[in-house]
Amino acid sequence: MFKSRIFGKSIVSFEKARHRMVEDQLIPRGIRGPRVIEAMRKVPRHLFVEEAFWDRSYGDHALPIGEKQTISQPYMVARMTEALDLTGTEKVLEIGTGSGYQTAILAELAAKVCSVERVRSLFQKAQTSLNRLQYFNVALKLFDGTYGWPEESPFDAIIVTAGAPDIPPSLLDQLKPGGRLVIPVGDRASQMLKKIVKSPEGLAATHLTGCVFVPLVGAFGWEPEGSGNNLGGSLNHVSDDGDHSV
Repeated sequence: MFKSRIFGKSIVSFEKARHRMVEDQLIPRGIRGPRVIEAMRKVPRHLFVEEAFWDRSYGDHALPIGEKQTISQPYMVARMTEALDLTGTEKVLEIGTGSGYQTAILAELAAKVCSVERVRSLFQKAQTSLNRLQYFNVALKLFDGTYGWPEESPFDAIIVTAGAPDIPPSLLDQLKPGGRLVIPVGDRASQMLKKIVKSPEGLAATHLTGCVFVPLVGAFGWEPEGSGNNLGGSLNHVSDDGDHSV
């Protein structure tokens, strides 16, 4: 039933929608990496949201996925992914599996993806979606993502899909020398998306863009505001590029 509904006559329209998404939303905003563009064209974003949102799944916006969380805007997914500078050989840590869409994009571009999610229902849905699409280079863990995944470390790259008050030291510890960390840092209302590069000389940071993400909840993040808060997706973005200290 799953295959007949998804891979029937409507697949052509979804493919066209993905191509329009890339051509209209990503390339004009500066996404240039050919591997990232190809992954964004390939991964069926609509399969990571409820069927009621399929007609909006390739639009220039975030969408709800339950538990007060979102699947990030396509541009933000591409921007964060491109900043990781993946060549195909890396082991990547993702903090905040959410819908699993960002996970799938990473799985197209890296040798192995380790992804951590706090909310069981999202974890289970993402696991089902990724298995159906046969992303077998992905490992998922149900846990507080602010601790990272020490047993799988070190990582060539780390991506955090929720806004942190500061960079969790556990993530820096689990990053290889030369590794890249992409993370939104700021207050609950808005953040700056930062790219951190670890070297023997220390940490170098680049400010990529202003953004608004749901809070990174956990021991090294924010305390939850009621039930349901978790790692999740972006709401919007503004531009503010440049090099800065961490």
